[in-house]
Amino acid sequence: MESDDEFYRMQDAAADSAEDDFYSGGDDALDSDDADVADYDFDNDSDDSDDILSHRNQQNYTILSETDICQRQEEDIQRISTVLSIPKVSASILLRFYCWSVSKVHDEWFADEEKVRKAVGLMEKPVVWFPDGREMTCGICFESYPREQLHAAACGHPFCHSCWTGYISTAINDGPGCLTLRCPDPCCGAAIGQDMISFLASGEDKGKYSRYFIRSYIEDNRKTKWCPAPGCDYAVDFVLGSGTYDVTCGCSYSFCWNCTEEAHRPVDCSTVSKWILKNSAESENMNWILANSKPCPKCKRPIEKNQGCMHITCTPPCKFEFCWLCLGAWSDHGERTGGFYACNRYETAKQEGVYDDAEKRREMAKNSLERYTHYYERWATNQSSRQKALADLQQMQIVHLEKLSDIQCQPESQLKFITEAWLQIVECRRVLKWTYAYGYYLPEYENAKRQFFEYLQGEAESGLERLHQCAEKELQVYLNGEGPSKDFNEFRTKLAGLTSVTRNYFENLVRALENGLSDVDAHGASSRTGSSRSLGGGSSRGRGGKSKGSTSRSSGPSRNTDDSSYWSCEHCTFANVKSATICQMCQQRR
Repeated sequence: MESDDEFYRMQDAAADSAEDDFYSGGDDALDSDDADVADYDFDNDSDDSDDILSHRNQQNYTILSETDICQRQEEDIQRISTVLSIPKVSASILLRFYCWSVSKVHDEWFADEEKVRKAVGLMEKPVVWFPDGREMTCGICFESYPREQLHAAACGHPFCHSCWTGYISTAINDGPGCLTLRCPDPCCGAAIGQDMISFLASGEDKGKYSRYFIRSYIEDNRKTKWCPAPGCDYAVDFVLGSGTYDVTCGCSYSFCWNCTEEAHRPVDCSTVSKWILKNSAESENMNWILANSKPCPKCKRPIEKNQGCMHITCTPPCKFEFCWLCLGAWSDHGERTGGFYACNRYETAKQEGVYDDAEKRREMAKNSLERYTHYYERWATNQSSRQKALADLQQMQIVHLEKLSDIQCQPESQLKFITEAWLQIVECRRVLKWTYAYGYYLPEYENAKRQFFEYLQGEAESGLERLHQCAEKELQVYLNGEGPSKDFNEFRTKLAGLTSVTRNYFENLVRALENGLSDVDAHGASSRTGSSRSLGGGSSRGRGGKSKGSTSRSSGPSRNTDDSSYWSCEHCTFANVKSATICQMCQQRR
């Protein structure tokens, strides 16, 4: 009998085959809405799906621990020391001055060594010579000391031990500027090296200096940055000009290397900056006040009316009574003006255009606020859902996988598809969250792009909800089981398939949004006929909604393209570019 591993390899192969049937809408496909798969059919910029698969696993950065940083720092110092034939202390001073750029040090040193020495503070010979066997005066406290109690940098200016200690301690406690410390003599620019710090500073000060020294390797280097997550000590060495800025640190926090905000594809850094500023700015408070309140005619304080009649009394000490509609004194109102719930004066003045400007401003503010609230609430909801998914993922890894392994009699290594599904949910929640910031800043006049974007966003929401429900609700059945289930392998096939399709769709969505929805032409249609509509000709969803009368998808080619540069996959009907040999959606060969 074959081994368990061989059995699971065979099961995986069967799952791949079954996945095609499941997503192509064959006879054995589920008829429910939850089984319906979103229309993942907008164009892909890449001409070769093999490149997409390799790019997916490509990492253009390196995570550095403190040990890695110290090792790299020491290697750079040793390299400069060897090439320039200078002490390691001098090499470290040079590297700090040139922001830890080895190539920059080489270029400048060999171009003009004397100029570099003068700028950095590396003295070839002392300015002041210490005479032997006689006392000298400290240049700070002006006390006389024997030769052995005085110390000097490479320049030779003598200072006593206590003055040096106080000078160095003050500089270190002032912050990282101590790394560029110079001789105390006002006329001297000689650099103070790490050897003097180690000899003269106290234990606490040496520890601080050492931390500043290590951190400078990251903070002064334009290719490295610290992870912005609270309490994280990892740094990131990034390959500049290598594409996406998304980075996932060793602490599992994902952020944008360019702006150090959380990872935010598909929106760019400037959009994120504007969105974060808008979320925290007082302008939205003022918009709300303008849209939902009116100023007291006497004291001008804003008043919100949320119920009751038109008779308003301002709060003490003002206590002015006025009509909410026309803002006139209530003493001029009564039965003849419409009573407590109407105002004839207001209606007459409105017809004459007296309130046009004020009402227009209030209406504009209200519409602007409602639009912002629409996008912000959905942005915040997806953020909350992502946090919940992260907590569920952690619970799954710590508790549920072991329990499921015991119930289904399968090793945890064969349950990785569940973890992969939850990781995909977390990532998709992040992407979906930022699509709302993208939508908010999409120009109003680009109606075609807006309609196309909202359709794609709705399909993304539908697809993600199916995956989330499968990973959360349907998995619970097997967690509550008392023994191995015959249907578990079918569940494995379904969840792995949903994960794969959702991942591909969201990757395509991100690329499409980053390219500015270039598939949409000036006439308000996609550059491909039937773009992002039903693959089988029956599904039609609104934004974020589900079709109630969707038909099964045909398992054969059913898409008409507007030219001969595409071929339709026989498994999922995705329209691939002609040069692709593998379907960009289901990864099946042509």
